[in-house]
Amino acid sequence: MDRSWFPRERLSFYLVLSLLLPGRGSTFTINCTGFSQNGKYTTALDSVFERKAFRPAINFSIPTIVNISFTVSAILDVDEQLQLLSSFLWLEMVWDNPFISWNPEECEGISKISVATKNLWLPDIFITEFVDVDKTPKGLKAFISNEGRIRYKKPMKVVSICNLNIFYFPFDQQNCTLTFSSFLYTVEYISLGMENEVWEIADTSQDIIQTHGEWELLGINKATPKKSVGTNLYDQIIFYVAIRRRPKFYIMNLLVPSSFLVTIDALSFYLPAGSKNRAPFKITLLLGYNVFLLMMNDLLPASGTPLISVYFALCLSLMVLSLLETIFISYLLDLATTQPPPMPRWLHFLLLHCTSPRTCCPAVPWKGNMDLAHLPGVKEPMELVGKLPGPRETELNGCPGSTRAQQEDKAQKQHLVSLWVQFSHMMDTLLFCLYLIFLATSIVTVTILWNT
Repeated sequence: MDRSWFPRERLSFYLVLSLLLPGRGSTFTINCTGFSQNGKYTTALDSVFERKAFRPAINFSIPTIVNISFTVSAILDVDEQLQLLSSFLWLEMVWDNPFISWNPEECEGISKISVATKNLWLPDIFITEFVDVDKTPKGLKAFISNEGRIRYKKPMKVVSICNLNIFYFPFDQQNCTLTFSSFLYTVEYISLGMENEVWEIADTSQDIIQTHGEWELLGINKATPKKSVGTNLYDQIIFYVAIRRRPKFYIMNLLVPSSFLVTIDALSFYLPAGSKNRAPFKITLLLGYNVFLLMMNDLLPASGTPLISVYFALCLSLMVLSLLETIFISYLLDLATTQPPPMPRWLHFLLLHCTSPRTCCPAVPWKGNMDLAHLPGVKEPMELVGKLPGPRETELNGCPGSTRAQQEDKAQKQHLVSLWVQFSHMMDTLLFCLYLIFLATSIVTVTILWNT
């Protein structure tokens, strides 16, 4: 082990003892002449740090300039419900003590020494938004240069209040503030400044930040307004810390499964409207979607109404509407095959224009033996329409008493059945198009929010 360190360390210790001894005049210059390896100043230990109770100023009307800088090394947590930001900072404060100076050439080239902070005057700089107990470790040291400049660095876990806006969750960006100010000293006694430029603080923080989890640091800005409390005016520096949530985890666990379930529900329109399997299939999907929402509820913010909650509500509403439409269509088709009700004139007119958009005023009457036009996205069994027996068939079936009026009545009934079947096709098509519009809008919205 190299023992050349011991003389230098003893000399630094003696310098600490001498630097804080009361001197004469306005400044106090340390004379290192006479210091040796075996020199001892034990008699001066009782009065060495008597100056720490007073602000180091030759003229108390001149404020002490405290330069502030910090580095964000980790973004630990963001609590949306309590509106809190947890981060880890390395705070640096620099100020001058005019009573300390020495000539490094006379002190074996020593230009900087370390001193326990409990023996020094420290500025009472605190963070206004801080809401937790300061857990800064005890026994920290500060460095003192030969010109009397004191540089004090300390680690801090900062739990601060932050006004969070979670409407665009999980694509949200937050702008939290860290306000540094003195608790006791007004502007007449302490003036705050910047040790490093704000862009240097931001670049250093982005380079050394340790966590690569849910949040990332975007940038840091500052403002220097004065704070007025009654008749007192305090100096302060406000730092605006911009952070952004990484959305990949929520996209894969929330948006993608929800989109899959909605897409499957949209594809269920390809099942025949009169099929007995469509309603149970939609009920199963609806139950599965509710289970999905219950399982993923812990991933959503506990306060506020983010945009993703509106998306989930719309998905659930579409699935419920689709189920209700399926129940209504099943009831309508069952009624149409037994006792078809007359179709209102306005609905008949709307149906003609929806099924034949190129015909402005269709005058061709519906024919009883017409084929049912299948609209996009649905299939309809022809058994629902049925075939009415013709005159020849009725004679063969042993019904020679069938009149022309009865045949026209049956043809009119068949015509009504075909109209109600086409109406069910039109409802399925409209709801299917609504699904497609909703899915396309969701994809475009997610893409825009993700890229911006």
